[in-house]
Amino acid sequence: MKILKQDIADVYLIEPEPFIDERGSFRRHFCSEEFERAGISPSVKQANLSENKYAKTLRGFHYQLPPHSEGKTLSCIKGSIYDIIVDLRVESKTYMKWISYELTETNRLSIHIPPGCANAFLTLENNCLIHYYCSNSYQPNSERGIRYNDPAFNFKWPTSIEIISDKDRSHPDFKI
Repeated sequence: MKILKQDIADVYLIEPEPFIDERGSFRRHFCSEEFERAGISPSVKQANLSENKYAKTLRGFHYQLPPHSEGKTLSCIKGSIYDIIVDLRVESKTYMKWISYELTETNRLSIHIPPGCANAFLTLENNCLIHYYCSNSYQPNSERGIRYNDPAFNFKWPTSIEIISDKDRSHPDFKI
């Protein structure tokens, strides 16, 4: 696998190097040694699957406060998603900047989101399956969110958002 630095510190795009033959393909999806070499904590305390029935479903922006901050490595196993990562680390040179990616079952890309960054994704087709490894366990009292249309960030989505939870829709404006 190729682990590629991105424009926000500690965000990495992970490009698989599949072995393909007449049977199909095989690829590593996680390798603690390669993650360590790239500077990514290989600690996995939780793995999650997000199953999404419909296109234009939004999940996020989600993050956890210290000491329960978590890194996530996210992959779209089935379908396609548009994913946005926003840097919320006050000390970072890219504080409040965001970057986006299209992750699909065809391009097989994964994205590593470091602790201190928030993440959201919008499904681009029906029946999307997203898998992510988390470096920390979910702690409800540490969970926070940012609204998908918060004016502090001017997020650009590729299509309309039709399905979103009440919780994700009602986050207050971000305070700088």
